[in-house]
Amino acid sequence: MTRRLLVVLVAAALAFGGAAAFVTWHDGSLPPLLPPVEECQAQVDGHSVELDLEQSGNAALIAALSVRRGMPARAATIALAAAYQESDLRNLEYGDRDSLGLFQQRPSQGWGTRAQILDPYHSINAFYDALAKVDGYTSLPVTEAAQEVQRSGFPGAYADHEEDARVLASALTGNSPGAFWCTVDDDRPTQSADLDEAGLTRRAAEVRADLTRTFGGLPLGGFAPGGVTDGHMPGSAHYEGRAIDVFVRPVSPANKRLGWAIAGYLVGQADRLGIATVIFDDRVWRVTRSSEGWLDYRVPSGSTGDRSILEHRDHVHVDVAP
Repeated sequence: MTRRLLVVLVAAALAFGGAAAFVTWHDGSLPPLLPPVEECQAQVDGHSVELDLEQSGNAALIAALSVRRGMPARAATIALAAAYQESDLRNLEYGDRDSLGLFQQRPSQGWGTRAQILDPYHSINAFYDALAKVDGYTSLPVTEAAQEVQRSGFPGAYADHEEDARVLASALTGNSPGAFWCTVDDDRPTQSADLDEAGLTRRAAEVRADLTRTFGGLPLGGFAPGGVTDGHMPGSAHYEGRAIDVFVRPVSPANKRLGWAIAGYLVGQADRLGIATVIFDDRVWRVTRSSEGWLDYRVPSGSTGDRSILEHRDHVHVDVAP
């Protein structure tokens, strides 16, 4: 359910049930507040896109893999427009004839086995492999570039999703900093506090493995065998093995884009991975205030040292729920 639909339903309740009946229960007490709608949104140049958590996770992965491959944001726009049209950004286990997955690729047409196509990493990379072979794809209209890869029976339909795809691509590749965020339920079951051989909890280890699979050999830190004992602010999740730092040094425009691409990806996967906090470039997203989006980060008073480190301008910090 989108936020707009929720507002419409509340308005209808007020219209037909009466304001007093809506505001109080029969015993006069106030009803519990409605939980926030879990969704993600991107806002760029006055255009807003809203997605549910499943769609957002897939969109974030599509953009992240373009970044890993060193492809321009245009490639992510084309891939997102294609996935919008083919599956509504969902990893479908069915389709026309033997079509499957995000891009409705067909085993019979050489896109891979059924199992491979249903692996988003395989299907997205297969799309980009084909796109990279399209001569001059960056200068083609989005619908033409997508059609060169997809060979759809409805080639003009990709254009219907071009604007939304462009907004998501800009936000999720780091070209529009802080333009993508998610509202996520912060009620996560507590897990064991035991640390693995790298000094990470199970949730943090899953984030580490996911980052490596998605972005490749990123320089990671903030954890150590046996656990971290110093070097971080008092109360830091690093001391509990719940946090990882992703370094994007030196501070530069290119590394700022990379950092925001990583930060956006992590927020897009926050529900799946149990992420609690993401900090980068003096901004912070917290699951406990996730509906507010990216907020200004405040360096704790009394902190001393390099401002680029204290303000998280040279690294993305991510920590997970206990």
